[in-house]
Amino acid sequence: MRQSAPQDPAATKQVAIWIRVSTEDQARGESPEHHEKRARDYAALKNWHVREVYHLEAVSGKSVMGQPETQRMLADIESGHVTGLIFSKLARLARNTRELLEFADIFLAQGADLISLQESIDTTTPAGRLFYTMIAAMAQWEREEIAERVAASVPVRAKLGKPLGGQAPFGYAWKDRRLVPDPKESPVRKHVYELFLEHRRKKTVARLLNQEGYRTRNGSAFSDTTVERLLRDPTAKGVRRANYTKSLGDKKHWVMKPETDWVLTEVEPIISEELWAECNRLLDERRNGRRPARKAVQLFAGFAYCTCGQKMYVPSNTPKYVCQKCRNKIPVSDLEEVFHDQLKRFFFSSSDIAGYLENADQTIKAKGELLQSLEKEADKIRREADKLYQLYLADEITKHGFGTKHRPLEERLKQIEDQMPRLQAELDFLKIQFLSSDEILNEARDLYTRWPSLEQEEKRKVIENITDKIVIGSDEVAINLCYLPSASEIMAGKQRNFRDSWPQPA
Repeated sequence: MRQSAPQDPAATKQVAIWIRVSTEDQARGESPEHHEKRARDYAALKNWHVREVYHLEAVSGKSVMGQPETQRMLADIESGHVTGLIFSKLARLARNTRELLEFADIFLAQGADLISLQESIDTTTPAGRLFYTMIAAMAQWEREEIAERVAASVPVRAKLGKPLGGQAPFGYAWKDRRLVPDPKESPVRKHVYELFLEHRRKKTVARLLNQEGYRTRNGSAFSDTTVERLLRDPTAKGVRRANYTKSLGDKKHWVMKPETDWVLTEVEPIISEELWAECNRLLDERRNGRRPARKAVQLFAGFAYCTCGQKMYVPSNTPKYVCQKCRNKIPVSDLEEVFHDQLKRFFFSSSDIAGYLENADQTIKAKGELLQSLEKEADKIRREADKLYQLYLADEITKHGFGTKHRPLEERLKQIEDQMPRLQAELDFLKIQFLSSDEILNEARDLYTRWPSLEQEEKRKVIENITDKIVIGSDEVAINLCYLPSASEIMAGKQRNFRDSWPQPA
């Protein structure tokens, strides 16, 4: 297990700072300047360059997506002007959960990072990248919830004969909320069936329709795909079919629902049922075989290497990862078993991790106590300054005396206020690198326990987030996971490698 090498200074990450401070925050002394300095200090610790600062101090958190500064920030992310956004906490980015999920989707799509200091989320780190996986799961859950509510209403509306959105089928039109034949399109729709019954070729029908001057509703030429869609649609024979398809999520690909979910209602026919049935019989006779489903990506594709240095893949004729150079191989199931066992060894019994976590917690605790002491000292100085000012207003101290006593307090307070964001940034940095021992162990153990029940796509995401390289030999498998360094190594910029290997299962 190892940590990635430090970033080349010539390729310093370009980041931006998001400032939106509420009235309550400012009352607690958390000024926009405080938050900006805290973020800048964190960026400095990461050797990042702050290129932009977006200010939304007077903007409500209920909805920020439409704000000019938000649009400016999203444009900078899309153009690559900045590749990361630092903010004090998630609630400062957006209080609206839907907008927060939308932000995460946009950043993930653009390959940009979100850094929330309060919640210790930094998607430039392996632990932080899991945040994207969780956010994506939440977004998918929300979309499914909405889809289920919409889907539940579709059968009811369909049975009542009400429009379900979208245009009426070609040849029909909505009139008084009922589907009726369109006097301009229905003759063309009927002509499609007649031409196909005569020529029995979809492309021939499309060519003849176009030569005769007919066009689709949007003015496009007819194609064989359009012809087949019209021939297959039973609306023309007087049966309106609703709630029979569902989207695969990309609005381009659809699949048929079980026939038990379909809702069929009667409409005025354009052709006879016999003509529709004969055309569809001919289509079935000439139907090509279904295209093979896209082959699923193997779990360890791109991570599995042979000891000779070549990548190993799973050929279509064998369920094994194979090196094409030296013919070294390992069964797919065996490699997943080794990986699962590695999770258990690493997360449940590694004294290296236990020592790391203990050291990390102690460092974080010490930094936190130091920050609290500074906050208390700052409050004490402010109270002393207020008392001194009240004495001056009451003429119990001269102007010269006030200046003499107030100036040291002012200087000391400024020193503390300059030091606090820097210390807070160091604390944020450590928290994001380490999180807490309970959180890491609980999440890790939960991941190990749930691994057999995870979907293939979920397993792949986990592997991408925590795996560096898997080297497969004739009698051993070495799995390099992302290594988490100690607190002293983090602050000193040091690195080291850790490797765990064991015999390959039979």
